[in-house]
Amino acid sequence: MKTLRIALCVCIAFAAGLQRDAIAQNYPARAVRVIVAFTPGGGPDIAARLVAQQLSPLWGQQLVVDNRPGAGGILGTELAARAPADGYTWVMVSSSFAITPSLHKSLPYEPVKDFSPVTLVAIYPVILVVHPGLKVGTTQDLIALAKKRPGGLNYASSGNGTPSHLAAELFKSMTNTQLVHVPYKSAGPAMTELLGGHIDLMFATLPSALGHVKNSELRAVAIGSAQRVSELPDVPTISESGVKGYEASGWSGVLVPAGTPPAIVRKINADIGKVLQDADLKRRFAAEGAAPTSSSEAEFAEIIKNDLVKWRNVVRSAGISAD
Repeated sequence: MKTLRIALCVCIAFAAGLQRDAIAQNYPARAVRVIVAFTPGGGPDIAARLVAQQLSPLWGQQLVVDNRPGAGGILGTELAARAPADGYTWVMVSSSFAITPSLHKSLPYEPVKDFSPVTLVAIYPVILVVHPGLKVGTTQDLIALAKKRPGGLNYASSGNGTPSHLAAELFKSMTNTQLVHVPYKSAGPAMTELLGGHIDLMFATLPSALGHVKNSELRAVAIGSAQRVSELPDVPTISESGVKGYEASGWSGVLVPAGTPPAIVRKINADIGKVLQDADLKRRFAAEGAAPTSSSEAEFAEIIKNDLVKWRNVVRSAGISAD
């Protein structure tokens, strides 16, 4: 009797496995909704649309990008967390996904428990730029000047708690310097003030600063990512410029509601990784100052986990709160 029960359990498990595989093989059988918790035109929105344009013909199904901005990305992310875990709702998140939990006492979702990471999609390098009037050519020049004039240099950001703000605060903590934060409502006004000479420096996204650097309107001091960027190969990273271990990059990636069948998650991961190898897609990402970058589910989960800890420490150390 015991042997019969064991055999029955094995058969049930085998049948369940076959059913899961069949679900994945037939996926997607209808349109997929890709929630973007921000307004059109930003990094996550562009990443979602580029991926959707490539996957739709591959799958023979429509991928509908659904912009749901509000509360710094919280509203759209909550909407995704509450969606059915069937693979037909994704959310394209940015690196702010790992920052937001440190800025709010409570969220309507659990960043780790309520989602299954699928894959990283793109990395957006941060670039340290200064107004040409500031006599700074290297990272060490900036550190020396900041220590000579504590509190005498100011930096712009796109708002309290944004990646540009935290990139600067990480730099301050690692270099023991005092820089004055001047927050703006978005990156556009911040960049305008920097170009006008009203602000000394900024940790900007590469797309927002690249044209101004090439036109000599701003001076590129260093890159915040772990690697140099092809658009500015002669500009060193902050880490190789003496602030060893410094890394601040934006990213976009795909999450699905927790409980989504693993076979479906694997299929989404594999097919996004496939389309990210397309030469035309790479050129279109590069035009936005981004590097298309796929990952395994586990690798993306580790990135999120590490960033949650990293930015929580920066937020607490700097006493940052959401306005």
